[in-house]
Amino acid sequence: MATPEGKEQTLRVGEYDVTVVQGGSGQPVLVLHEELGDPGWLQWHSELARSRTLIIPQHPGFGKTPQIKWLRNVRDLACFYARLLREQGMAPIDVVGFSLGGWIAAEMAVNDPKQFRHMVLVGATGIKPPEGEIADMFTVTARAYLNSSVYDQKATPEFAALYGGAQTPEQFEAWEDARAETARIAWQPYMYNPSLPQLLEGVRGLPTLLIWGRQDRIVPLSAGELYHKSIAGSELMVLDRCGHRPEIEKRPEFCERLQRFLA
Repeated sequence: MATPEGKEQTLRVGEYDVTVVQGGSGQPVLVLHEELGDPGWLQWHSELARSRTLIIPQHPGFGKTPQIKWLRNVRDLACFYARLLREQGMAPIDVVGFSLGGWIAAEMAVNDPKQFRHMVLVGATGIKPPEGEIADMFTVTARAYLNSSVYDQKATPEFAALYGGAQTPEQFEAWEDARAETARIAWQPYMYNPSLPQLLEGVRGLPTLLIWGRQDRIVPLSAGELYHKSIAGSELMVLDRCGHRPEIEKRPEFCERLQRFLA
């Protein structure tokens, strides 16, 4: 499948295949997608791809990447991606992780912060919010979960372009596959690792940017504040009138800050 600026390819990790969308030019950036799968090539991808090469893997069990049964939790997945970086000669690399993808990146940083040059976590799961709860995606439909992820749908045209209109059978199947795999690796406890805040305190020398919507109904801002407290020297950017998807809800501010940080 070709996207406007990215093309699919398959990377080999040991005996396993990983489907990756790659596009752009310049120094590479690893992009780790959320719990409902890779949403496709977005406008922010195109902006960053003018100066950077984006490498966007579909997690095992999501999209076109086959499930790997021995991967039983997010830390296993983090170790798997670390192996991918080693075997493909990509490390050290910049990383941008969204929601579940942010949690994966954080676990990778705990294991070896030197595999990253910069780390950006956007509305990351992985930490139990001191105030509020991570939204339970299994008590509602995928569509309802998506609808609650933005603060103002009418003010977010790209959301309508991505998820508006009638749901196709292929879209439904992809969401349900993603939900099933998320349940398999992140069910107990739901979407967080109790030890992660303490382990992150050992991460030193890794420039880290945290981006959160103040009105995030999926992962409350208090989780972002705890990430900020746990990672020494990290920066926390909070966007007003913004939910869980600042990359489409506040794209100009998001892109400007992201590119300035990665530069």
